[in-house]
Amino acid sequence: MDSEQLLRQRGLRVTRQRLAVLSVLDDGGHPTVDEIVRRARSQVGSLSTQAVYNVLAMLADAGLARRIEPSGSHARYESRTGDNHHHVVCRGCGRVEDVDCAVGEVPCLRAEQSHGFDIVEAEVTYWGLCPACQDNRELTGAIRPRLGTDG
Repeated sequence: MDSEQLLRQRGLRVTRQRLAVLSVLDDGGHPTVDEIVRRARSQVGSLSTQAVYNVLAMLADAGLARRIEPSGSHARYESRTGDNHHHVVCRGCGRVEDVDCAVGEVPCLRAEQSHGFDIVEAEVTYWGLCPACQDNRELTGAIRPRLGTDG
């Protein structure tokens, strides 16, 4: 289903700005708002940062985008929604990758203590060093954390 159909299916107006933001998210990855603004502007020209925040909020409310906020990092967005996947974040450069839920019948949803909640989703973040930062650590002996940057 294309982006126009997705928007209409959710009862949303189709605008150039919304299509541009969806296009950026559909390219994959986990871009920050600044990255989304820069890439969407290349498609539609003038586009304010506030307009992108508004579009992202609307897309998240409609279930077409997901906001993730790794600790110590800028919020990032993705179009992969509804499957309870998780993320691995590099402590060196801030790179974020998807990690499918643990094998089996979603054990990550079976909390030992639910406190009466009906748990429907779990958010897990794995932390480590990506291959490039592992190589850099081996060469330099140190890693300087860059979380909070667009890296």
